[in-house]
Amino acid sequence: MLIKQLSIFLENKKGRFTEVAKILGEAGVNMTAFTVSENSDFGILRLIVSDTEKAIQVLRDRLYAVSVTDVVCLHCPNEPGALAKAMDIITAAGIFVEYMYAFSQGEAANVIIRPDNIERCSEVLRANKLELIAASDLYKL
Repeated sequence: MLIKQLSIFLENKKGRFTEVAKILGEAGVNMTAFTVSENSDFGILRLIVSDTEKAIQVLRDRLYAVSVTDVVCLHCPNEPGALAKAMDIITAAGIFVEYMYAFSQGEAANVIIRPDNIERCSEVLRANKLELIAASDLYKL
């Protein structure tokens, strides 16, 4: 259950995120989850969208550098210790997490994880009865 995540390189300049949001909105592509990280020269917008192929096309048509990465989405209770349990399992399996971000709504939380070994991470989490969400289910949240 891998999810395609887009990474878009943005100049550190006013309005760049706004422009991406408008481009995707006008194309009818919904941003389900996102995070932005930056340094002094550029930022990286990582996002999960409702239509990956369409998003790639409209952004590349506007000359944005876009790459696609597989990530895992862990669905867990939105309560103290739930993420710690999952991270203990990942760590014990010798998996390194490159980055992650999360969003919660009510009693549930969804954690986007980019591990160094995505297949092993998915396997270990499922073997420990933790719930992973498919892309199609994520867009319904």
